[in-house]
Amino acid sequence: MVINIPFIDLQTQYERLKPQIAAGIDRVLHHGAYVMGPEIAELESRLSDYCNVKHAITCSSGTDALLLGLMAWDVGPGDAVFTTPFTFFATAEAIALLGATPVFVDIDSRTFNIDPDRLEEAVQRVKQSGDLNPRGILPVNLFGLPADYREIDRIAKEHALFVLEDAAQSFGAKYGNQASCSLGEISATSFFPAKPLGCYGDGGAVFTDDDALAEKILSLRIHGMGQNKYDNVRIGLNARMDSIQAAVLLAKLEIFDDELGKRRRLAGVYDQCLKDLVETPYIPGGMSSAWAQFSVLSDHREAMIEAIEEQGIPVQVYYRVPCHLSKAFAHLGYKPGDLPVTEEVSLRIFSLPMHPYLDFRVATKITSILHNVLLRISGEAWRAKMSMRETVSNAGKAGYPIP
Repeated sequence: MVINIPFIDLQTQYERLKPQIAAGIDRVLHHGAYVMGPEIAELESRLSDYCNVKHAITCSSGTDALLLGLMAWDVGPGDAVFTTPFTFFATAEAIALLGATPVFVDIDSRTFNIDPDRLEEAVQRVKQSGDLNPRGILPVNLFGLPADYREIDRIAKEHALFVLEDAAQSFGAKYGNQASCSLGEISATSFFPAKPLGCYGDGGAVFTDDDALAEKILSLRIHGMGQNKYDNVRIGLNARMDSIQAAVLLAKLEIFDDELGKRRRLAGVYDQCLKDLVETPYIPGGMSSAWAQFSVLSDHREAMIEAIEEQGIPVQVYYRVPCHLSKAFAHLGYKPGDLPVTEEVSLRIFSLPMHPYLDFRVATKITSILHNVLLRISGEAWRAKMSMRETVSNAGKAGYPIP
């Protein structure tokens, strides 16, 4: 039987929180401070406590969060920032918007995050070339899983580089006892609606324990203001969060841990059902994922996607075109084959529906679909093999040379 489900179910979540969200929005409508209202300070305090970081500074999007972090370090032309090619375009885009150069580093084949060994090689290579000034590392916690910050921090200290954590997909994850959004000198997250913690539009936040950096980010967020918004001391952005988005996030924070638990239980069900049919996600010891996505690998991706979607189950591919091969970065001169792990993963990966309100029976349904796909493919391979044997046998009988 064909079923129709959403890839991410925001409607069911809304029904659960409808009174709280309505009350929060109503408060904003009554006090009329639609930008930087009292909800902003309340949300920043809650986020700071949740991630155990001294400063949480809300902003208008995850992209602006990255920009604010980079601008706090005065990143600009001639600077090299090392990052992953296997992520949403905004990560590298933020670097390029400031005139700096993203240096793409291949990924680990199991976590899909930046590979520390290749990172070390890339830093040494840029240093030796002398064409760019190595400034920082921008790791991404892909699909909700933190990168290897122990090794990243070691490399950063050895080469005097900053670390800006891209936690756009990983709010709620853990690296040991540390929360995501506390793993970089500055960390940036996104509250885009599809994220584990999402608002009803664009939103983001920047986190840091550094008082001086926090003061600069607060200035940059509102047009580089000094004592007030008409005292401009530097070039900044219009990167404030709307009060209504903060009200929505405050309501969602109340149930976030419960939703995170549901995501993790679903991931466990997926893993048990699918581990013999596809390569399921790898979570290193001592880490936990926020499960923004449940992404699997298969050599038969397209056949599997077609079969799943025929049954009304949506599938997404993150990411078909790695950043280093995008048209926007063609001027950097990367070619197919330069980052082989990334390129192989981009040909084999696809993501299944992942949200706290998904019926576990969907995992069973997907298991049945993929099992049938593999049976069909193995059957076709067997028939092709038998056909080839018959062809070879007939050729031999006719007196033709047998290959």
